[in-house]
Amino acid sequence: MISRILLLTLLAVAAATDFWRHKIYNGNTYSGILAAWIFNAAGSLWLWSVGGDREAMVKLARLGWIGIADSMVGFLVCGAVVLVCYLLFKVGGGDVKLIAMMGAVLGMEQGIMAMLWTFVIAACVGLIVLVWRVGPGGLLAFAARQCLWILRLARPSPLTAEERAKLQPPLFLAPSALAAAVIVQFGLAERYL
Repeated sequence: MISRILLLTLLAVAAATDFWRHKIYNGNTYSGILAAWIFNAAGSLWLWSVGGDREAMVKLARLGWIGIADSMVGFLVCGAVVLVCYLLFKVGGGDVKLIAMMGAVLGMEQGIMAMLWTFVIAACVGLIVLVWRVGPGGLLAFAARQCLWILRLARPSPLTAEERAKLQPPLFLAPSALAAAVIVQFGLAERYL
């Protein structure tokens, strides 16, 4: 419960700043990562001090405790995947830290699930924005022109600066991460899919 509230609050703040200012602030992501590690380390220490009592473990799990090891692994795995995306594609550094924070709070399994939902939601929103900006007819005409160029010259047509600007809509990952965290935290995918 504590980790769920923490994660959703931090993601809501990141979604707002990403949408209006196109930034995800370090203070938001670093504080989330640090809070997740402190909470999970304190829970692990308390569990160790009571001798690994099953009842204590259940109480901690209700609060959102996943253990410091799972928190660290979630941070590293989710962060590494998005770091590769940062190096290969146009993903911001704040997005890397945001997804790593989700991994630190959720652990590896749920962190990966939330990360994948984030990418799916962001891709769908990006496609909707692209169709909205260019129009279905314009998009089909562009695709047909590219196919003809590829068939005729075995390479795609070079894009003008105007075409490139139209085909690269802004992609906000933080609002998608918020929606993904809600899906994962409340089990909406298992319930409705």
